[in-house]
Amino acid sequence: MNKTVVETLPEGGRPAYFCPAIHPTPMKFFIDTANLDQIREAAALGVLDGVTTNPSLMAKEGISGEAAVRQHYVDICNIVDGDVSAEVIGTDFETMVREGEALAALHDNIVVKVPMIEDGVKALRYFSDKGIRTNCTLVFSAGQALLAAKAGADYVSPFIGRLDDISSDGLQLIEQIRGIYDNYMFKTEILAASVRHTMHIIDCAQIGADVMTGPLSAIKGLLKHPLTDSGLEKFLADHAKAAASVSA
Repeated sequence: MNKTVVETLPEGGRPAYFCPAIHPTPMKFFIDTANLDQIREAAALGVLDGVTTNPSLMAKEGISGEAAVRQHYVDICNIVDGDVSAEVIGTDFETMVREGEALAALHDNIVVKVPMIEDGVKALRYFSDKGIRTNCTLVFSAGQALLAAKAGADYVSPFIGRLDDISSDGLQLIEQIRGIYDNYMFKTEILAASVRHTMHIIDCAQIGADVMTGPLSAIKGLLKHPLTDSGLEKFLADHAKAAASVSA
């Protein structure tokens, strides 16, 4: 099913895409971190649907060694009632299969994260045939996303922020993938990754990404608007003034 394109926003913004039948469920919010305190804070908001991690994020938290990393994945799964992406380290088929099977066995919430390389595509098909859920990572083109979907990936992770970093258009890639997946009704979910800020989330929601994963700051940024702050301040001041006049 193709999307309908509405007129470009007056300020020069992106085309707004809509097709209610495509998304019977709300956009999922994942947090991209291995920090347990941040995961707990996001979960406490009541809007967190999952977690993505990678070796860099693990290293940032000082988590090293196979046993410690795997225990950390379990700790994350015990906080979040949702999918937790755990990445393989190997780059050949046999190693990715061995590591992926071990990761999937840790917890029912684990989704095995596999890189978009030739042996990674083979591993995606293997895991799909075995009923092991996968997230294809390091996706930077529509062709890579098409291969991931054909191989049976449950999620595909286009890195929009990293594309923006090299003066490319990460959001345009989300649009391309959305169009391809809708044309052929692929079940693979588009997980917009490398989200850097709040407007990335809004743009991905308008385009129709199934999931976004980003830092806690981007999620909490959705809360902020100066008129909310000033309006609440005015309401409280008026309430205090009325209460004072009654008691006088």
